[in-house]
Amino acid sequence: MTPEQTDMLRSLPAVGELLVDATVVTWCESHSRTLVVESLRRAIDEARELVMANGSSVPCVDTKTILEAAQQYLACASKPSLRRVINATGIVIHTGLGRAPLCDEAVTALADAGGGYCNIELDLETGGRGKRTSHVREWLCRMTGAEAATVVNNNAAAMVLTLRALCADREVVVSRGQLVEIGGSFRMPDIMTAAGCRLREVGTTNRTRIGDFEGAVTDATAAFLRVHHSNFKIVGFTEEPTVAEMAEAAHALGLLAIDDVGSGAIFDHATLGLPDEPTVPASIEAGMDVVCFSGDKLLGGPQAGLIVGRADLISRIESHPLMRTYRVDKLVLLALEATLRRFVDRGTARASVPVLRMLTMPMAELRERANRLRDLLSATVPGERFEVAGDETFSGGGALPGQALETVVVRWRPANLSAGEAVKRLRGGDPAVVARISEDRILFDIRTVRPEIFATLVTSVAAAAVDLNTNAT
Repeated sequence: MTPEQTDMLRSLPAVGELLVDATVVTWCESHSRTLVVESLRRAIDEARELVMANGSSVPCVDTKTILEAAQQYLACASKPSLRRVINATGIVIHTGLGRAPLCDEAVTALADAGGGYCNIELDLETGGRGKRTSHVREWLCRMTGAEAATVVNNNAAAMVLTLRALCADREVVVSRGQLVEIGGSFRMPDIMTAAGCRLREVGTTNRTRIGDFEGAVTDATAAFLRVHHSNFKIVGFTEEPTVAEMAEAAHALGLLAIDDVGSGAIFDHATLGLPDEPTVPASIEAGMDVVCFSGDKLLGGPQAGLIVGRADLISRIESHPLMRTYRVDKLVLLALEATLRRFVDRGTARASVPVLRMLTMPMAELRERANRLRDLLSATVPGERFEVAGDETFSGGGALPGQALETVVVRWRPANLSAGEAVKRLRGGDPAVVARISEDRILFDIRTVRPEIFATLVTSVAAAAVDLNTNAT
């Protein structure tokens, strides 16, 4: 260590000295003392490391520099980790951004009852103990045509619990083309192993017939399982048995027919101008005994795994010991019930469920909104250039796999720095703005940017542009 380093280290202030500084005293009035002390210590440690790393070329580290660093640490630590984000990517069911935005009725329900008490397990008529899933059971049965229904915390849990309760220690027959891997490296074979089942895969990647299922049956077979492809699509020379064929064949052999619909489509989306998706009511009508699907994809509600089907089988699932480990809380049930009520008919659902509204927005409306946003941006940030263009996006969340959706974007090529540097600044704003990049241009996709947040988005872009221009000079 050089003499210069030794002198500089000795001159660094102690935490106790900084705590009596007038600026730090004001910090303690609005933040916890523990957080302030931690920020000061981090700033002092950073200064010490800086001195040690620079040899004889010791930088000037004074109290002002340390307080500036501590203030940055304090500001960062004071922000919640989970916070609001403007989704300008155009990906409607964006897993990284919380998937489906809730409808207004769900948000109201959370604010109304979520902050206090509610009758989650109390029968208000009798005063006795109620069942938490009863609040949504009737709506799920009405929407799907099933005899009974229950709810767990996500669709993977729904599948594990269903297989564990109905098929443990036995074989489940699945097409090779449906052994999917979903987000986070969760693979269908691994889920079946966790459920205590033995996988019996049949057919080939692209072609599986009902005879393949029937030929695989042994005394150990419990069920035929169909799995939604989720995040990929097989095209070309393909063949798969229909759910009706699977249900009929399974029942003829005394087996169960289970369907993992995944995306949670409640009605034929072709009637809304969207690509076809397997629907839950169609599976029930075809004779599937149990159907599992997500609450936060095309249903547009909170994260949940929904299980519908035969009453005796749902009863077995709900009475399994694992049911308690997968159960949902009052917040999920409040949001889910409010969302399900929007599906009283498809017109109401399309108008009030944000996912459906965004997925079905006409191109003319998208373009009109894009022109409006471009004009606002151009007026607020005159030094930058913004233009409207057509583009493509995807629904996301494992729904409508491989189906591109036409969309309209506002493109911004920052005048002074790369799009990558600019988009990083946008993510660091409050609220954060998440957009995608193409050809060194930032794209603000109108499909996921509501007019109500145009002003906020414009302010965020203006702040990033000012920072860019300042740094460039």
